[in-house]
Amino acid sequence: MHRWHARRATRAQPATGFVSQPEPRTIGTFARGRQLLAGNYLFAGHLVEAQGTLLWDVTPPDQMWQEEIHGFVWLDDLAAVGDPRTRALAAEWLWAWIVAYGDGSGAGWTPDLTGRRIIRWIHHALFLLRGQEAEASEAFYRTLAHQAIFLSRRWHKTTPGLPRFEALTGLLYAGLSLEGMEQHVAPAVKALEKECAAQVDEQGGIPTRNPEELLEVFTLLSWAAAALQETGQPVGEAHRGAIERIAPTLRTLRHADGGLARFHGGGRGLEGRLDGALAASGVKERTPDGLSMGYARLSAGRTSVIVDAAVPPMGKASGNAHAATLAFELTSGRRPLVVNCGSGAVFGIDWRRAGRATPSHSTLSLEGYSSSRLAPKTGREELLAAAPLRVPVQISQAPDGIRFEGGHDGYIRSHGLTHARTLELTFDGRGMAGEDLLVALEGADKQRFDKAMDQVTLQGIPFQIRFHLHPEVEATVDMGGSAISLALKSGELWVFRHDGALQMTLDPSVYLEKGRLKPRATKQIVLSGRAMDYATRIRWSLAKAQDTPISVRDLNREELDLT
Repeated sequence: MHRWHARRATRAQPATGFVSQPEPRTIGTFARGRQLLAGNYLFAGHLVEAQGTLLWDVTPPDQMWQEEIHGFVWLDDLAAVGDPRTRALAAEWLWAWIVAYGDGSGAGWTPDLTGRRIIRWIHHALFLLRGQEAEASEAFYRTLAHQAIFLSRRWHKTTPGLPRFEALTGLLYAGLSLEGMEQHVAPAVKALEKECAAQVDEQGGIPTRNPEELLEVFTLLSWAAAALQETGQPVGEAHRGAIERIAPTLRTLRHADGGLARFHGGGRGLEGRLDGALAASGVKERTPDGLSMGYARLSAGRTSVIVDAAVPPMGKASGNAHAATLAFELTSGRRPLVVNCGSGAVFGIDWRRAGRATPSHSTLSLEGYSSSRLAPKTGREELLAAAPLRVPVQISQAPDGIRFEGGHDGYIRSHGLTHARTLELTFDGRGMAGEDLLVALEGADKQRFDKAMDQVTLQGIPFQIRFHLHPEVEATVDMGGSAISLALKSGELWVFRHDGALQMTLDPSVYLEKGRLKPRATKQIVLSGRAMDYATRIRWSLAKAQDTPISVRDLNREELDLT
């Protein structure tokens, strides 16, 4: 159906030029631009070496690879290099796309990809059109107009959330920039207002609870607001309100090193994107104490701790949700220490499922179970089943720092057990004490626990508490095995200890991130034990060794933050 509307749009009256052109706000990567120039096409976790081969002549390894190239985000990378060779390559690929797909046929004609593509074409128009013949320029404007008309008819078919924001921002850009497209501005503004009110809640969060996706939505809304202001158009109340609510939430979700917390399918975010978007928004407020999009933040000294403290996304928003309730990440200055494995989507379906499971997060899990279990695949989605229904949370002052207390009921239906977690970060940020509790609270819970114990012949319910380490952390088990030393590249040394009642091991782990061909090998600290009674308590701590050196390069970003 999309393709029928796309072909129909190509028969409409074309645009002949720009009325106004937004500034090129998209940020590319110089290194990736040079890789593309050298014929190394890395998209969606697949590397295709095809120097001298047109991008559109490469057989896509999978659907995600194909979608990435048709979104034209690679234009940002080529523009970041900005020399004559990359300009020539960008022009060659763009006009080849017009020849192959500009008539509305083939891949790439979905509203969200079309919106993403329009934004890049308009952002980099001067880069692309310099030195082009009149015929090429006419084809460029004509195809832009066809894409705008297609969006005007099909944007409402996108999934609410990021895909729809991409489609509407692309439509707004086209309406503000192209001659003869002015009639699309008012409908796009109205639709954006409606989406902002429906998708951005009072906490400045979105239903997927994906921090990186929230950043992308925030960036699109900021670009759209800037484009409206530059052309003398007002920014709607709901639009401006969404930007003002999201900015403080993103500050809560930003670690001390400037990267986003990695939860629910999100990564750290493109380098510089978060700081640039926050600075451009002009919003200086920070979130008051409490939760932001269901996350709690503990921050002191040079240390930041971010905890998933809410039920996982459900329903239509659960497609990339992770079973991460009460998992945390810890960053010291500019160096991540404790992390979650992250999204394995770019490495295939098996890694995707593994990344979503509780053992891939820094929290407690019962052996063989996740706190939220994945239902069988339905079409392209895997929905969360048997997820926690209640996640009570309290943040308060401790005698020597700040305390987080939370719990979830994700294991009640299977084992009758509630998982409770307490984290206390000292005022100087040099230490954190943790306590995990497995407890059967009610009579019915105790009956379920007794039944689960019978199934394991009273040998106890096995559990593990995992602390996944960043790949750049060098971990060493100390003499006697009572502690693990964690050395950061900054020169800092942290020490992990526990109360001695459990087995402690240093096991292999993985760090899953976009832009790489395969998972990065790393380590995880694992505390293993068995729940034998109605209450099982585990205590552990992370503390910075005294007088560890800190390099000038690792000064806390927050001390220098101007956003």
